[in-house]
Amino acid sequence: MNDNVKIIPLFTIALIASIAWFIRPDAIELHSWHTLIIFLSTITCIMFTVMPMGAIGLLSITLFAISAAAGAVSAKKAVTDALSGFNSDLIWLIVIAFFIAKGFIKTGLGERIALLMIRYFGKRTLGLAYALAFADLILAPATPSSTARSGGIIYPITKVLAHKFQSFPQDTSRKKMGTYLIMCMSHINDITGTLFITAYAANPLIVKFASAFGVQLSWSSWFIAASIPALVSFFFVPIALYFILKPQIEETLEAHSFAQNELAKRGPLSRDEIIMGSTFIGILGLWIFGAQINIHATTTALIGLSTLIVTGVLSWDDVKAEKTAWDTLIWLSALLMMAEFLHKLGFTTWFGDMIGGNLLFMTSMHWVIILVVLNALYTYIHYFFASGTAQVAALYVVFLGVGVKLGIPIYPLALLLGFSSSLYGSLAPYTHARSIILFDSGYIRKKEWYSAGFIINLLNQFIFIVVGLAWWKMVGFY
Repeated sequence: MNDNVKIIPLFTIALIASIAWFIRPDAIELHSWHTLIIFLSTITCIMFTVMPMGAIGLLSITLFAISAAAGAVSAKKAVTDALSGFNSDLIWLIVIAFFIAKGFIKTGLGERIALLMIRYFGKRTLGLAYALAFADLILAPATPSSTARSGGIIYPITKVLAHKFQSFPQDTSRKKMGTYLIMCMSHINDITGTLFITAYAANPLIVKFASAFGVQLSWSSWFIAASIPALVSFFFVPIALYFILKPQIEETLEAHSFAQNELAKRGPLSRDEIIMGSTFIGILGLWIFGAQINIHATTTALIGLSTLIVTGVLSWDDVKAEKTAWDTLIWLSALLMMAEFLHKLGFTTWFGDMIGGNLLFMTSMHWVIILVVLNALYTYIHYFFASGTAQVAALYVVFLGVGVKLGIPIYPLALLLGFSSSLYGSLAPYTHARSIILFDSGYIRKKEWYSAGFIINLLNQFIFIVVGLAWWKMVGFY
């Protein structure tokens, strides 16, 4: 028996889906219903981790092709429909960014950046938190995996630092420093995930879904929209957590010495680090200004990856071995494909109208109040999801449709829900792979995670609503 497949949950989901396949409500068109059944089954399989996510995506694509769920009249059209998600330039942008992120890890440039930040800012515990936060911020534009960015690069250095100050997991010494730094890492990772399309794997889904409602977001316009509220959160969240978790050690002069010694061991920048850094800067420049010279963001990513391969910073074996990227390509393509068909076949419009129709009493309120309520509902539903991307795929379009029905301007609605899709990441320790790694470190108790997660999320919602709405109005988004 394959240990990677949970047979009983998979069989249960398949059985329920098979029964539901034949009991379509009259109000829903046949092909919309069949697409919905496969889509919801996929989301449920992801939530209960019945198989690796890539395998779930492949199975869903296969079933979609076999059943011609979208109404294809030929076998060729059915499989073309099922594979249509692979045509998305946004998905390829994210996948290529995974490969580029491999360069930070392989060359050691990512760790060097973190150590440099510690050397300059790490003389106090609060400064140490900002040092790690700045390292995350620098790496975020080309690292769509929060697990790689936070769990793979920042966390190991944080753990060494905590041990350096005699702050160990699973005992009272964890509160000296470790608890605070680990919790900061998680929440900062949520914030940097809002800043760039390429900083979080769910962001391309958000951009694609929002475009169906007339919201057009490029890499640079997304960054402009996120920049001010995200940077305000970036500044205040470590301070807020400092008061919530109260680290016992305030001065950390040894951290400065630790970073200095580690950097001395590494010596000057290597050839590969220089090429990696230069390529990264070039990629950022083209992502910001590429539209003015007619270079698409995905083309920019391809240029960056090709540069790293040609110069030998990455080998083709490195690209082939990046399992997370190929895994993401399959499951993200499957989710995007089905979500797009649900929109094309009219289900999302129908569902949004139905829910919105039952909430018409709210139209007497100002649209900002309705936006606050909808965003809170969307955010706290996350307690019932084991994947941030799964929630985006299942609910983002639904909440957009409801908000439009209730008269909320589309741009602030799409942006706030989109950014909340990253900010809800630290509400619970089970909703992201990164959170599981940090929670399993032993530095944080469940009660501490839940209480700090809820308070910081409230703070982030307040900042993104107050500062965000003012900023989006100022720059002309609505």
